[in-house]
Amino acid sequence: MTAATQIPGYLAGTWEIDAVHSDVSFSVRHMMVSKVKGRFGAFSGTVVTGERFEDSTVTATIDATSIDTNNEQRDGHIKSADFFEVEKYPEWTFTSTGINADGVEFELHGDLTLKGVTKPVTLNLEIGGFGPDAFGGTRCGFTATTTINRSDFGVDISMPLDGGGVVVSEKVLITLEIEAVLKTD
Repeated sequence: MTAATQIPGYLAGTWEIDAVHSDVSFSVRHMMVSKVKGRFGAFSGTVVTGERFEDSTVTATIDATSIDTNNEQRDGHIKSADFFEVEKYPEWTFTSTGINADGVEFELHGDLTLKGVTKPVTLNLEIGGFGPDAFGGTRCGFTATTTINRSDFGVDISMPLDGGGVVVSEKVLITLEIEAVLKTD
């Protein structure tokens, strides 16, 4: 039995990410005491679900210039060469390389390119479901999370605190809430 047979309503096909009903966000520890959250307002991608779910693929692009942490000054600093250097690296990409299925637990493996550096990442994948939408189409939904080390991708600003620790943690939690629409043409 494949994972696809265990997913209610599963449907093989090509799906376009609906950015209006999706979210690409992150969380990073700040000043060693709290977390700052942010999101990207512009992104796109395609999910191709295979006859077997394990044969599915994902490609996605994030517009790094669309970062929003709810603070214009911080956003400007994050866009600078200190962090993301968006003038030189305005887009990030993800291309899947495989899916592992263990019952209802899934891992999505792929290559993330951020700031010109490509590294393998593994996302914990939760399948939200497949079904009809209110517009006569078909939708699917996924939640995916991973934690990356920012310095692995060349975001290696060092901002130590006087009492120990750092202003911005090395570890960054990435959360994707994805809704996609089945292409019919």
